[in-house]
Amino acid sequence: MDAIHNIVSQLFDWIQSLGYFGIMLGLMLEVIPSEIVLAYGGFLVSQGNINFFGAMIFGTVGGVIAQLFIYWIGRYGGRPVLERYGKYILIQKKHIDHSEEWFRRYGTGVIFTARFVPVVRHAISIPAGITKMHTGKFILLTSLAVIPWSALFIYLGMILGDQWEHIDEKAAPYIMPILLVALALMIIYVLIKWMNARKKKGSVE
Repeated sequence: MDAIHNIVSQLFDWIQSLGYFGIMLGLMLEVIPSEIVLAYGGFLVSQGNINFFGAMIFGTVGGVIAQLFIYWIGRYGGRPVLERYGKYILIQKKHIDHSEEWFRRYGTGVIFTARFVPVVRHAISIPAGITKMHTGKFILLTSLAVIPWSALFIYLGMILGDQWEHIDEKAAPYIMPILLVALALMIIYVLIKWMNARKKKGSVE
């Protein structure tokens, strides 16, 4: 346990030494959960080492690239590769199963809303890659979701300051409203798809 603690401490020292690029690389590597990296970024902002908007920009770029990496694995390696090596990027078989079910049920629009839902949040990039979703559309929808998520955790990290390690407790009251909004958007998206499908069917008949 001490060895793991030392490794994590060294990673945070590395992030601090690199500043903005440390946040970006920390998110790209996914060794530490993104929420913690972003909260630490907020702590660095509170210390005056970096500024909020810089942390946002590099946090967003790092978060999108991390998801692009998973997307590419799904696109060029498929499910077998992810089931075998996914554990190294914190993705388990159950995550893949849930994300594929969501993607099959709701389509490409789920790339945005699923980013705010536990379990499928990281893994939703997998079916997007497997089904060869258009890369530009994937990047756009992923970016739109990563921006508010990054802003929230950087802001909370700023508020917590040197207590940033308690990010889970601080973020909890915010997560449920975000989840409810995401689910509401998903329901609206599904209804729009259903109505469009009915219109097309009616026009054919």
